[in-house]
Amino acid sequence: MSVSFILIALIAMFGHSEDFLGTTLLSRPLVLGPLVGLVLGDLNQGIIIGATLELIFMGNIKVGAAIPPDVITGGVLGTAFAIISGKGPAIALAIAIPVSILAEMMISALFVLRAMLNKKFNQYAEEGNYKKIQWLHILSGLIRPLLMGFIVLLALQLGANAMRSFLDMIPAWVQSGLQVAGNMLPALGFALLMNLMFNKKVAPYFFLGFILASYLKLPIIAIGGIGVIIALIITQYMPVNTNDDDDNNETQEPDAEPEVIHRLTNRDIRNIFFRSLALEANFNFETWQNTGFAFSIIPALKRVYTDKKQMAEALKRHLQLFNTSPYGSTLVLGITAAMEEQNSRDTDFDAESISSVKLGLMGPLAGIFDSLFWGTFKVIAAGVGTSLALKGNIMGPVIFILIFNIPHLLLRYNLTFIGYNAGTKFLSNLAKSNVMDKLTTGASILGLMVVGAMPATLMNITTPITIGSSKSAITIQGILDQIIPAVIPLGLTFLVYYFVKKGAKTAYLLLGLLVLGFVGSMIHLFA
Repeated sequence: MSVSFILIALIAMFGHSEDFLGTTLLSRPLVLGPLVGLVLGDLNQGIIIGATLELIFMGNIKVGAAIPPDVITGGVLGTAFAIISGKGPAIALAIAIPVSILAEMMISALFVLRAMLNKKFNQYAEEGNYKKIQWLHILSGLIRPLLMGFIVLLALQLGANAMRSFLDMIPAWVQSGLQVAGNMLPALGFALLMNLMFNKKVAPYFFLGFILASYLKLPIIAIGGIGVIIALIITQYMPVNTNDDDDNNETQEPDAEPEVIHRLTNRDIRNIFFRSLALEANFNFETWQNTGFAFSIIPALKRVYTDKKQMAEALKRHLQLFNTSPYGSTLVLGITAAMEEQNSRDTDFDAESISSVKLGLMGPLAGIFDSLFWGTFKVIAAGVGTSLALKGNIMGPVIFILIFNIPHLLLRYNLTFIGYNAGTKFLSNLAKSNVMDKLTTGASILGLMVVGAMPATLMNITTPITIGSSKSAITIQGILDQIIPAVIPLGLTFLVYYFVKKGAKTAYLLLGLLVLGFVGSMIHLFA
């Protein structure tokens, strides 16, 4: 057994461990591709192949119970076999797509099987045994990386020689078709991102981004900077919610609030934050993130409840269904910790209100933070990172990680303390000042400008069709470039977006683009 195969399997396990690492995008092809390339002695190809696959799977995100194709397993195996065979990115995508779809089926089955453990979690909650809940959450979460790592190792061990022989038999025209198809596949990622943000109100900013990229040839990072400026200007002049009662009572003295002595320490709140990184480690299709929430809130429960019966009641509360954006989860956790503390000291406190607040917050916060991080930070990070990585620049993956995770981790950490210290008043104040609306609008403007630039900068689809005889022939592409540069990538992106809005499955769209690119290359419609 090759040492390199074992290391690649460990890379796959690392990628599948992201649910323990706070959904920090360390599992993306842009990150794992270079690691595979490094192990196989071709870092440059690993970077380029990782960037190519990142473009294809850019819109693959797990929102709610929607499980996208497993880009980790597909990306790792695709990159590995492409480098081993020396065939490059076209072969990587030919392997990655079917493998990712098959692996997704296995992961979905695992999420179903995990739901069977809920009975055991509830049993431990009845006993007030938080230690067993913690360990079961961790052990169940480890099943996925161990299983998928073993599958990757088995595939490499059994299939490397066979795959190399098979790939050597592929004729040049097939590889050319795969290359064209690979250039088309990013349209699906862009369309899925548009589906999160695109609407009539902010649609002009998408086309502004496209114009800046296609006509003025501005790089994505510059367009992102312009987007920030425009978003700040637009949101600055958005109306602010006012409250007539507040205006009428301006002169009234505010009621003095009694001083609250907190029992939870800063260390407890920090522990909640760190544990929240494993929120989705035991994700299942029945109660979603419930065990992750219970796992995260346990430091607070241990501090405020010394009675086993109270601990049991609290654990049962937090094993109810829960699902929100992991990026905003710490706000709910902080508020919940404050409410549990209040419940422990106030016998008249309505404990059911804790569950009500959780359920009331998880939906709105999911919409806000998913849009902010999936629709803005991830788009900008991927746009800048892939544009560098496609040139073999190792700074592409590094910048990708930094752009996404610096704001992610800073916000996630501070939201834990904000939620705890301000409680539900924090959300009320945000609503009055219209901050959430401004944040959502600004994020949509910035995200759409970057997405609009992507078809023009990251998709290379042309047509070789000519008009006239060989000497005086005029290329259709030349005419199109004079009217609307990059119009074919733009049109293809909107075509895929149309089918996404109609509810077409991602797997079918992937296969459809593969066929379109392959056939289009064969009949010399696309190049």
